[in-house]
Amino acid sequence: MSKTDETKALWESAMMPVYAPETTITSGKGVIVRNSSGQSLYDFTSGIGVQNVGHCHPKVTEAIREQAAKLTHCSNLFANEPAGKLAAKLVELSGLGGKAFFCNSGAEANEAAIKLARKYGAATGGRYRIVTMRQSFHGRTLATLAATGQSWCQEGYDPLPAGFAYADFNDLESVKAAVDDDTVAIMLECVQGEGGVTPATEEFIKGVRTLCDEKDMLMICDEVQTGMGRTGTWFSWQGYGVEPDLFTLAKALGGGLPIGALVSNAKCADVFTPGSHASTFGGNPVAAAAALAVIDVIQSEGVLENVAKTSALAFEAFQAFVDKYPKLLEVRGKGLLIGIAVDGDPKPVVEAFRDQSVLVLTAKGNVVRIMPPLTIKENDLVDAIEMMSDALDCLYGEE
Repeated sequence: MSKTDETKALWESAMMPVYAPETTITSGKGVIVRNSSGQSLYDFTSGIGVQNVGHCHPKVTEAIREQAAKLTHCSNLFANEPAGKLAAKLVELSGLGGKAFFCNSGAEANEAAIKLARKYGAATGGRYRIVTMRQSFHGRTLATLAATGQSWCQEGYDPLPAGFAYADFNDLESVKAAVDDDTVAIMLECVQGEGGVTPATEEFIKGVRTLCDEKDMLMICDEVQTGMGRTGTWFSWQGYGVEPDLFTLAKALGGGLPIGALVSNAKCADVFTPGSHASTFGGNPVAAAAALAVIDVIQSEGVLENVAKTSALAFEAFQAFVDKYPKLLEVRGKGLLIGIAVDGDPKPVVEAFRDQSVLVLTAKGNVVRIMPPLTIKENDLVDAIEMMSDALDCLYGEE
């Protein structure tokens, strides 16, 4: 039995069947991963938006190693230096003048945002409802499932927590219609990732901000997939000329280690009080040290500038694919979060790319989702695009 078959058999015998892995990844460096057969592949999934600075970046690896040798955990009964530095850095990068709360995942960060909004609402008239968008995705806990505007991931988990209403993305009138006297917040992604790689319009985002201001509601931006430079700014809301009251982070924040964050403005900085919310591993010093290293890489290595350059190249190339193949309908997205809409099932495209050694994802419905590390060099992107072109020629035939 091969190593791949052994791992697959062990996985299937011991792991609950919520995943269906098709290969075993054994190592990664930069934009390349290797499987148990020794094959090298371009990872244009970035671990589903986690490896923004690439796999095993030496600065991140060294930060993890150094911190693990000093202190791996101390609980939040005591302060630790990396978590404090990280909180201050995120507040600085956001410019919101608030504070941060740390947890372990995007779902937990969004759960914290929901709890904080309800606590804010309890003190301002007993409001509790939160309006979210159809086709959104906010996590897998019961509350974040209820916040997610997609029925497929809610099936079998009724009754879901009450207090959520859904509106149409990019439709301000729909949002206004969903708001009532019990509404305390509007929660959204500036680019819906899982929901189909659909960017918000500037008019929509600014309209939501104005509506929240008019009704003393909190604007919550879910930056779990779009944050840490993915769309070309530190946080995607920065590209829309607005400031949320709260935003959430996870995925790319820790450079591969689990960490989530809720960041507030000054108005919401002290809504949580001692004992009102907590997380045992939140602000873990090793994860926080890794996150500080990720931020250093993005700042010191011109990563945001690289996103602007490589994004333009990628969009031009993928638009050429759309122009060439009738089965490809549209390219959309922002920065290096890119979707190609397909006429039909996108999985054959994903499989064809994988056969040519490029790993990509699907998104809601008919979309191929492409998310390379933000550190990708132009020559690697060109090489991968050529592989993807060959894959489309094999799939659709040259046209």
